[in-house]
Amino acid sequence: MLLIWCAVLILACLELSTRVGTAPICSYGQAGCHTPSLADIFDRVIQQSSRMHGISSDLHSEFEQYFFPSKNLIGKPKCHTHGIVTPADKENAQRLGREQLTEVILRLLGAWGDPLLQLYRSMSQDQNQDFNHYSSNKALEISDMVHELRDGVAKMAEKMKLSGVLGNTVGYISPEGLVPSSSFSFYKHGELNSMDHHDLLYCFRRDSNKIKNYLQILKCTTLPGLDC
Repeated sequence: MLLIWCAVLILACLELSTRVGTAPICSYGQAGCHTPSLADIFDRVIQQSSRMHGISSDLHSEFEQYFFPSKNLIGKPKCHTHGIVTPADKENAQRLGREQLTEVILRLLGAWGDPLLQLYRSMSQDQNQDFNHYSSNKALEISDMVHELRDGVAKMAEKMKLSGVLGNTVGYISPEGLVPSSSFSFYKHGELNSMDHHDLLYCFRRDSNKIKNYLQILKCTTLPGLDC
């Protein structure tokens, strides 16, 4: 009889442990949820940024192979985000304060909302349906990912403030304050050709790689010793 009761208690404990381990994560601690740690949030935004960069890299490569098999004909475009000052390498990024690096990440993400949406619309209307039906869906996917990632980084910044590792100077940055308005005019007129598509994909691949790397550096300077 004693053995049976012990077995029942063990099973009950295992069931409770399983429930806790699989409890959904939520931001505000509702019933049945547990609040994610800062490390959890960092891991999520880094995973999201890595996936976003992977998709953008694949799309850029496939676009070049389809439209510009001879890469010698392609010049290096001037990206609309050239006005956002970014660290040139890992060492310079590590020397930046957390506030500055967080703002750089938010500025880069915010600067891509309108251009990626314009890219999707232009690709979806293009006559090269064999490729652009696929590519426009991918452009829409990365456009959605940029918005989701920016929200995630903003929540991460708020968590950093609450943890005392980030100052209150980091706040919301409006898209209009990110780059000169003249840089947006090109993307807003709605007449993009294949070369314009290529330039946007090239620039986003470059910037998404920066975002991914900066997030990893920010995690390592904020939470040293965690996969750094």
